[in-house]
Amino acid sequence: MTQTEPTLAAPLRPSTVDFGAVLAAHAEHTARTLALRPGNKDRLFDGLMAAGITHVTVTFDGAGDSGQIESIGAWSGDTAVDFPATEILYAALTWDDPEVEMRSLSLEDVVEQLAYDFLSDTHGGWENNDGAWGEFCFDASARCIHLEFNERFTSSELYTYDF
Repeated sequence: MTQTEPTLAAPLRPSTVDFGAVLAAHAEHTARTLALRPGNKDRLFDGLMAAGITHVTVTFDGAGDSGQIESIGAWSGDTAVDFPATEILYAALTWDDPEVEMRSLSLEDVVEQLAYDFLSDTHGGWENNDGAWGEFCFDASARCIHLEFNERFTSSELYTYDF
């Protein structure tokens, strides 16, 4: 019997992707993005205080590869208030442009963007599988952001017995 087909697959050619360069570019982009956060937070807190908003609550929920902001509420002390139509500058980077882009966004949109950014930074994949839920509090008076994060997970326990 003669065999006419090769028995082993041809070896793959070496990758032409420089993974070190890809990781370095990602690290640089992350560092530049994080460097923009303090300015974005300052502009947001200044805008909230100028509007008389003492704090903002943001609830989120996600599971099964889908997650979203459920609600954003603005407060002046213990009284719920509407967000004003005020817009502020939000500094952002895109992957295809090295320059900082200054976007004019509403106060509510900046709150939403920062909430998604912080979720991605601290709990990347929060919306996957069993998911997670929680709440942010943007405290304009104290100029800080507090996150309460609840992670869902499936647990399995095995018990074996010999009688």
